[in-house]
Amino acid sequence: MIKKGSREEARQHRHRRVRKRVVGTPERPRLSVYRSNEHIYAQIIDDESSRTLCAASTIDRELRGKLASGSNVDAARAVGNLLAQRAVAKGISKVAFDRGGYLYHGRVAALAEAAREGGLDF
Repeated sequence: MIKKGSREEARQHRHRRVRKRVVGTPERPRLSVYRSNEHIYAQIIDDESSRTLCAASTIDRELRGKLASGSNVDAARAVGNLLAQRAVAKGISKVAFDRGGYLYHGRVAALAEAAREGGLDF
């Protein structure tokens, strides 16, 4: 249960407001970001069929041993790069970015920039 007036409740309110406009289609799926205190998660979603097309996070086997921490900018860059590799391998190049109600700053911005460098267009 989320406490009324909490920071998480405010984030969820911002996320709902953003999601009114950001929709993932088969041609341009949605890149959704979730940030916790210890990890960062990203997935590419087709909202029309309600399917996750690919995902990456700091708890993936490929990244877990390489990262000193799952909650810093370097970890976010690694997740963005891994997600872009997986998306390009599946033929996905254009996405709609969904920041999840977080500010486009720090870890969220680092993930987005790494995904762009990896070949995703948004």
